[in-house]
Amino acid sequence: MAQVTGMSNAMKSNESDRLLEVVLAALEEMKGVGVRVVDVRELTSITDRMVIVSGTSTRHVKALAENIILRAKQHGCKPLGVEGETTADWVLVDLADVVVHVMMPETRDFYALEKLWSVGGRNNASA
Repeated sequence: MAQVTGMSNAMKSNESDRLLEVVLAALEEMKGVGVRVVDVRELTSITDRMVIVSGTSTRHVKALAENIILRAKQHGCKPLGVEGETTADWVLVDLADVVVHVMMPETRDFYALEKLWSVGGRNNASA
């Protein structure tokens, strides 16, 4: 999502919420496993939320990422960047307000992003 000068926090939050809904629907549509939403607004300025999800194979990881990109574009949000598509062990889709990590279960367990970003026992939602 493009940053708009003078945009109120309420408007930005509504757009962020809508984008999160698009991402979660795209993951549900493609049967993403263990979807977790981590609210990082109070921890970093790089994004509002991180979504972490597993795929059952590298092909599934890639398909999940591709569906997120497709659905985001259909809703007017072009990704700022996509990394990891070649190996598909971990594909990162940067949608500015929402960053999505699509990972193989082994990769997800190894890096434990949920623990890293859930500092201080913050109450973050599982989708």
